[in-house]
Amino acid sequence: MPLTDAKVRNAKPDAKPTKFSDGGGLHVLVTPGGSKLWRLAYRHAGKQKTLALGGYPATSLEKAREARAEAKRLIAEGIDPSDRKREAKLRAQSNAENTFDAVGMEYLQKLEKEGRAPVTLDKVRWLLGMANEKLGNRPVAEISSAEVLEVLKRVEQRGHLETARRLRSTVGSVMRYAIATARAENDPTVALRGALVAPKVKHRAAITDRKALGGLLRAIDGFDGQITTRVGLQLLALLFPRPGELRAAEWPEFDLGAGVWIIPAARTKMRREHRVPLTEQAVVILRDLKDLSLNTVLVFPSVRSSQRCMSENTLNAALRRLGYGKDEVTSHGFRATASTLLNESGKWAPDVIERQLGHIEVNDVRRAYARGEHWNDRVAMMAWWADFLDNTRSL
Repeated sequence: MPLTDAKVRNAKPDAKPTKFSDGGGLHVLVTPGGSKLWRLAYRHAGKQKTLALGGYPATSLEKAREARAEAKRLIAEGIDPSDRKREAKLRAQSNAENTFDAVGMEYLQKLEKEGRAPVTLDKVRWLLGMANEKLGNRPVAEISSAEVLEVLKRVEQRGHLETARRLRSTVGSVMRYAIATARAENDPTVALRGALVAPKVKHRAAITDRKALGGLLRAIDGFDGQITTRVGLQLLALLFPRPGELRAAEWPEFDLGAGVWIIPAARTKMRREHRVPLTEQAVVILRDLKDLSLNTVLVFPSVRSSQRCMSENTLNAALRRLGYGKDEVTSHGFRATASTLLNESGKWAPDVIERQLGHIEVNDVRRAYARGEHWNDRVAMMAWWADFLDNTRSL
């Protein structure tokens, strides 16, 4: 006779476990301690088995019957319901362990082992923190495109279009890492291409008019602030490295006798050692600065600590102090200045200029064959550029 809720509720424990059957293999097992446990007896592949369906009253009689019906359906399809339950349990455990936050931290550790620059790691860490506000506790295998889009739209609605774009890219990188490590099956960011407002490209302000450049060079030479700041600006104009590469430069990287500055791979954007020819003008400036340095390893130490390099804003702040607005010139803009004027001169092959800028050929096939440094051409070009700047000062 089928059970009723009242019969299950009023069932009393005995000295031994007692079964009360509902039919079809479903029964409630009342233990001596008073627990009431739903069990399903069934046969699969010729073997007698028992499936636990939960405890009463958390699992009601109605729910237990639904579970029985589902188990019978699986058995009819040749599936062992115990195996299915075990798989679900493992999946739930995996989901609990493999949240977006946890996988994101693993991905960040991977980047650290690959030697990514600290500034890159900080940006990824910042973006992951932004994503974790909504996605952090979600299993990576369950995150949908709609969930990611909600996170991105919140950033976009605050007017941070470029940040939203970078956030989508970072979330996608974490999801692809999850796929590669067998913890997710798809990347929900793929479906979001074109969903965000494209940010307008903002080119860094740079002076490309030669007469105006002459005025800037004279202003830099007359800068009356920290000597290291003045030298930093002078070398940006002469050598046009990335500002971060210059600010963190160390004296052992420079061979003033041979006229070369070797920027280690760990500090370059492309993670490849970059050699910079030092012209006579650059060597003179560096020798004078070294004579004034107090045995510091850093060429441009912070005024607050010799163990830290010049801050990111120091060079730009100096340009503002000289009267140049951020829409006129930036420390990074010296690279655009050099690139523009060197190309306009018609004296140097584009490959030579690009190699001096530390750029890498975007075409994979061409990059495989264009491995030369064009060193001799670059030495000649940098000497010409230094003389060009000297002549430009007098305009």
